[in-house]
Amino acid sequence: MTGLDRLQAGHWRALRGQRVGLVVHPASVDGNLRHTRDQAANAGAAVDLRALFGPQHGILGQTQDNMIEWRGFRDPQLGIPVHSLYGEHRKPTAEMLDGLDTLVIDLQDVGARYYTFIWTMLLCLEACAETGKRVIVLDRPNPLGGELVEGNVLDPEYRSFVGLAPIPMRHGLTIGELAGFFVAWRGLDVELEVVWMEGWSRAQDFEATGLPWVLPSPNMPTTDTAYVYPGACLLEGTNLSEGRGTTRPFEIFGAPFVDGRRLAAVLQAWNLPGCRFRPVSFEPTFHKFGGQVCGGVQVHVIDRALFEPVVTYTAAIAAIAGLWPEGFAWKQPPYEYEAHKLPIDILAGGTRWREQVESGSTPWQMKVGWLEELRAFADITAAHRHYA
Repeated sequence: MTGLDRLQAGHWRALRGQRVGLVVHPASVDGNLRHTRDQAANAGAAVDLRALFGPQHGILGQTQDNMIEWRGFRDPQLGIPVHSLYGEHRKPTAEMLDGLDTLVIDLQDVGARYYTFIWTMLLCLEACAETGKRVIVLDRPNPLGGELVEGNVLDPEYRSFVGLAPIPMRHGLTIGELAGFFVAWRGLDVELEVVWMEGWSRAQDFEATGLPWVLPSPNMPTTDTAYVYPGACLLEGTNLSEGRGTTRPFEIFGAPFVDGRRLAAVLQAWNLPGCRFRPVSFEPTFHKFGGQVCGGVQVHVIDRALFEPVVTYTAAIAAIAGLWPEGFAWKQPPYEYEAHKLPIDILAGGTRWREQVESGSTPWQMKVGWLEELRAFADITAAHRHYA
């Protein structure tokens, strides 16, 4: 049972007598695919719903990419404001929170540092600390499970909306666990309650939960996408197509100058764990190289327990940069409201990852460099890990 399912099973008791705001998106559904907004609105006197808030991609999931903002509006059925947290403001203002007692956050994360919903949550926690509002986080599964962490930990000098706290690329926490960590790390004076899941364990990926998958953002259509994303999102910092404009974003990637067969052979020779590479040709319908035929590969994850997305996509980017240096390039700013630093450095949480790729370091050498900071991250988050 998700946090939402448990809140409903308790007849919304945690919200009695409270003026409530909800932070939601399309994946904010219960086990029967009923949306949090609808269930709260239909709860009668149990929930005094006053406002809705939506993160990047819109409360309806309608916007496609980064830095595509959306404007707030008034809910046509409920007559209450719907505030955009990906537009003029990414942090709720005091005016948005005025008239509320409790802000309920129900967002499906995918376990990667770059996925902005966790940063919307952090900014909501900060805003509620500043205005004396209570926060309830409805916990949901980390679709990758909670046993493995991967990648480097963010350098504070490279904070952005794809990384506001010192966590790794694949963090291994649920959104409720992250909420507790954020409050402790920032020293926030906020009343936080997490409605924990029932029956989830760290060894479970999303399929094991039996819950229906609803895409939390337009380019996260399946759990296959979620599994590659902690590594595949690094493609956004390059001139390579990350497969937007195809039906398999992030699993498929390449460019017009890439020979998919050659790339697949090189990557297959690496014997990267838990995956296989298939050469593909594809024509994105929009985004990078829209309308152009690209060569590339599709990553097929054959063993999720062994698959290491950050190592895998580090190998892929390094291979393309080495094989086609005349075509490959790092994407130039702006990216996620950062106008000066390279997008790849924003995504990688510092310059070290890019510099190692440029210097010819192998993915395995880079992985060794992450281990000490990953151990430190495990130590500082141990107290916030609710599930076994």
